[in-house]
Amino acid sequence: MKTRAKRTNRLSRKNKLGKIMVIACLLAIGTLPAMAQSNLKEGNNNFALYTKSKDFKHLEAARKFADEAYKTKRDSVSFRNILLRGLVYSTLAVVDSNRTQKYTADPADIGLAALRRLTNKSLNVEHGPEISYIRRSLANAYLIKANRAVTAANFEEAYHQYRKVDSISGSAIDVKHNLAVLSTKIGGNEDAIKRYQTFTAQRETSSPAYILELASLYRQQGDNRSRLNTLLAGREQFPKDKEILFTLINTYLANEAYSAIVPLADEAIAHEPENVNLNYIAGYANEMEGNNAVAKAFYEKVINLDANNFEGNLELGLMYLREYIANPENEEKQNKAQDYLLRANQIQPSEVRALKSLAVLYDQSGDIIQKERVNSILNQLTQ
Repeated sequence: MKTRAKRTNRLSRKNKLGKIMVIACLLAIGTLPAMAQSNLKEGNNNFALYTKSKDFKHLEAARKFADEAYKTKRDSVSFRNILLRGLVYSTLAVVDSNRTQKYTADPADIGLAALRRLTNKSLNVEHGPEISYIRRSLANAYLIKANRAVTAANFEEAYHQYRKVDSISGSAIDVKHNLAVLSTKIGGNEDAIKRYQTFTAQRETSSPAYILELASLYRQQGDNRSRLNTLLAGREQFPKDKEILFTLINTYLANEAYSAIVPLADEAIAHEPENVNLNYIAGYANEMEGNNAVAKAFYEKVINLDANNFEGNLELGLMYLREYIANPENEEKQNKAQDYLLRANQIQPSEVRALKSLAVLYDQSGDIIQKERVNSILNQLTQ
């Protein structure tokens, strides 16, 4: 009987101990969500305090609680825990841009990882302001990195960081423009061309600077047709922009499209009436198109603006020389040809074109002595 009683007492004690352990486990399990909720609440409270006071200690406290609320697998899939993590680390990425604190990974990357996990559409709508805040903060954080990389002339890194800014924020045109500029610096001309094509396709995002940069890229590639089409489109978008007009004229000049320059000359010169080179181009284009009287007027203006302009004096001398050869009896043409050609020769004594033209003039007029003198100089120059 005593043995049975002892056995019964032992069983009773075991049952009581088992019940106590079960209750303890249940209590422990019950505290896990409560602890997580507490960390989340404290984290949010401290983050709210930081946004009001900008006191870094509140941000650090918010970080501590956000980390504690994110430790278990169950916690790490909670939308609100992820949201708090994104808010805290995106803020740290900007506030602690010099990374004075210790991190397991860069806070910007932690914040970006959190942002990418906020995929619940209904909760995203509910917490739209917070998510917008995370995006703005991360964009600023990567923008800081990008600008520092530009300063250090690390253009590959700058391009990488600007792409993050662009992808996070759907950024303004200036960031997209920086990407285009950086593309050219790292050898990505095709990427740059595509970006500028996008900018210039619509008047709202286009600008004369983008038109000219795109035209310059086409010039580097030797694509004259695309360069010309870009400039013509730019003229339609910005008809009063002189830089587009001047670049278009130079493009026509390089392609010897003088007939296209003539109708643009007066408009261009109206922008800069005393531009010597522009007046010379206008004169030359008109001369090539047979508008001799107009060409002479432009060349004379060149000389009035710059008496020592070689090209202006030479071209006028050549025009009068051709007219003199066509009419040898016209002494006025002879004198004017001689005056301008001698002036060109004085400006550049060793210039072969002026000397050969003088030789032709003296041969036509029968001045054997001057002809031999000029030919002697030419022989010396060409030996």
